[in-house]
Amino acid sequence: MNPDPRTSSAETFDTAHTLAVRGIELGVEHFGDVSAPLVLLAGGPTMLSWPDSLCAALARGGRHVVRYDLRDAGASTTLDPTAPQYTLRDLAADAAVLARTLDDRPAHLAGIGVGGMVAQVAALDHPDAFTALTLAGTRPVAPGPVDDDLPDHDATAMQPLFARPMPDWADRTAVAAFAARGAGILGDDPAAAREIAGRIWDRTPGTTPAVHMANQMGTVFAALDCAPRWRERLPSLTLPSLVVHGRRDPFFPVGNGQALARDIPGARLLVLESAGTAIPDAAADAVAAAMLEL
Repeated sequence: MNPDPRTSSAETFDTAHTLAVRGIELGVEHFGDVSAPLVLLAGGPTMLSWPDSLCAALARGGRHVVRYDLRDAGASTTLDPTAPQYTLRDLAADAAVLARTLDDRPAHLAGIGVGGMVAQVAALDHPDAFTALTLAGTRPVAPGPVDDDLPDHDATAMQPLFARPMPDWADRTAVAAFAARGAGILGDDPAAAREIAGRIWDRTPGTTPAVHMANQMGTVFAALDCAPRWRERLPSLTLPSLVVHGRRDPFFPVGNGQALARDIPGARLLVLESAGTAIPDAAADAVAAAMLEL
């Protein structure tokens, strides 16, 4: 591993560090050549929502890939995950300023899960900061009641998912096992989820249960002010756009991705037939190829 992000090798990446943005610190990690066009990956909420294999594939394709943690997640500034003092539009502004800090050219912005909601608002509020948009495993409305044309969470999966007893958030093994059980319910790889949960736990800057829970589950996002609605603005987007969605996703069923692709003019929809909520390593090359075409 090369600690210098300014390497010419597309296979190397640096350890996570932080950058000052809008008065806070955001945890970031670089892949590839810093002089190449930037692809900025917004975490959902942590950067590890984006698989290493996808980041490496994009770097091999000649991109400078940076994945980052949202506020109150990972290595980014953490204050009070139970009562965040910022809005969805603040997170969107973070993405735009981070992109400009990393490169003097507009970036390809991508968001996964709740990070996909951040990316939608960032592209709408700061179009000059971005050249392309990728949205993975997300939907065009905030947490809460969905529009009539959007499928809600699959109740047969949600019941066992939310019936699981909470782990001891200070116990790494218990947290990893909790994530593995959830992955099985959501159609993801339990072994991969266990490994990622352990890495997230290791990167969590605080030891309080609320901080660990926010890092693992993205609970901080549900407490944000997500008003006003942004779905009605999506038809105004002019960025080349890609929507990626797992066919087997029970949390945001695939109809949400299909609706996003309809709402954004000219958007391409890439359905991962065997995927659930996560992008599996087996699909990384296909997703990277589609992103590189934008």
